[in-house]
Amino acid sequence: MSAYPIGTPGVPWGATERAQWLSRQRKLRSHADDVVARVDALSRKFEVIEYGHLDYPPDRYRLLALRTRDVLADRPWVLVTGGVHGYETSGVHGALQFLEQNAADYPVNLLAVPCVSPWAYERIHRWNPDAIDPNRSFREDSPAAESAALWRLIAPLRGRFLVHVDLHETTDTDESEFGPALAARDGQPFDRGIIPDGFYVVDDSENPQPEFQRAIVDAVAKVTHIAPPNAENEIIGSPVLSPGVIEYPMRQLGLCAGITGAKFTTTTEVYPDSPRVTPEHCNAAQVAATRAAIDFALRGT
Repeated sequence: MSAYPIGTPGVPWGATERAQWLSRQRKLRSHADDVVARVDALSRKFEVIEYGHLDYPPDRYRLLALRTRDVLADRPWVLVTGGVHGYETSGVHGALQFLEQNAADYPVNLLAVPCVSPWAYERIHRWNPDAIDPNRSFREDSPAAESAALWRLIAPLRGRFLVHVDLHETTDTDESEFGPALAARDGQPFDRGIIPDGFYVVDDSENPQPEFQRAIVDAVAKVTHIAPPNAENEIIGSPVLSPGVIEYPMRQLGLCAGITGAKFTTTTEVYPDSPRVTPEHCNAAQVAATRAAIDFALRGT
């Protein structure tokens, strides 16, 4: 494989290389049209909260969340997040579809952030303009403005959440663009992997909930296919614990799904590049996962 077109192999990027990378990014779709307009329409059902903004000249983005209008003390809190990685389209649109079609059916206090990273959404990218991955940056002193803003939003409720569903995708571009870019940025060799063909979830190794994860996988299997393990019984380098389930240490890695202290947390991973699915399948899989997660948690309360 040829070297990544920015930087010197084996040498981490400095300011010059990051600026060169940023100059190559182009706006390919509209956060205002695709996300903000649908959030505004949902204001009839939910309270819309502007929990911050991103100033990335010449662009400025409103950071928007939706919350249950009538918060009740005896109801559990649920957090749904999408678009932490802006290029993972069904995370954003699946969250919005759940809000539009299903969220009002649940006796919970819901907080939802459909698009955590609007700049990256518009550029169909994984990073923010500083070449930082928000989903490795969730901590109080985060260098990623997107992660820091979400951290502040949920801080008053940390420890009160029952469920957090963080909606993601694993795409072919993880191997063709984003993996090579990460290796180049950090001055490391790129080790090519295999993109799993199908849906899977990531559990928290510090708080494993295997029955919860299996319930999600079983529900999504009715919508789209589940990723099989490779010959080593792994998915993206991690051992498969049950069909479609792997685990990471969420808080240690600075992942979004580790920020709430919820009993039940999951990171969904939809595969949108399969010839067996359409964007509608991918969105439906995210909705099915979200619904199954809440259903399972509520059965235990």
